[in-house]
Amino acid sequence: MTQANIRPLDGRTRASWIRLRTMIVLRWFAIAGQLTAVTVAQSALGLQLAFGLCYLTIGASVVGNLVAAFVFPQNKRLSERENLAMVLFDLLQLTLLLGLTGGLNNPFALLLLAPVTISATALSLRSTLVLGATAIIAASVLALWHLPLVTQSGDVLRQPGIFVFGHWAALLIAIVFTSAYSRRVTSEVHSMADALSATQLVLAREQKLSDLSGVVA
Repeated sequence: MTQANIRPLDGRTRASWIRLRTMIVLRWFAIAGQLTAVTVAQSALGLQLAFGLCYLTIGASVVGNLVAAFVFPQNKRLSERENLAMVLFDLLQLTLLLGLTGGLNNPFALLLLAPVTISATALSLRSTLVLGATAIIAASVLALWHLPLVTQSGDVLRQPGIFVFGHWAALLIAIVFTSAYSRRVTSEVHSMADALSATQLVLAREQKLSDLSGVVA
């Protein structure tokens, strides 16, 4: 192998490093957090939400995880497209759940950053752009359409319009900045790893040639 044959790994190749089991475990954590938040809102805070639809939305993630866990092998390496599909599903599921629980009035709306950050660190630039655009559209939709947060006394918990706009603007800036920053840092780390791997390959080749020369001599 010559030095010219050494090529850095692209985003699509690195995306196939992610195991299905890793995504399943992460989704179980997300499901547990969503169930906890909805249950606390119902039992402790006394909020009047569409709990049936909330649990149905969370149940969709549960079903998806169970199918992935029992149909596919746990050590399966996901392709770029499969990774994108899973993260996009999680983003859309989270958007729907936020829409049922106050939209941008819900403090957990900042979790829209999570799928984009995951994509920026693990997937290709195209996938990151798709997820980033989807997250921006989701935040915009949630700012305009959502079910209100209603207390037991019938009061509607709603932020003033200027605060909702500020929350929306902050989310958009955070989506762009976080994804760009994460991707830049990850790219630098991968470039250094590629350089080290290339150096090791060249040194190993030179060592073999040196050993072969010694044998011939």
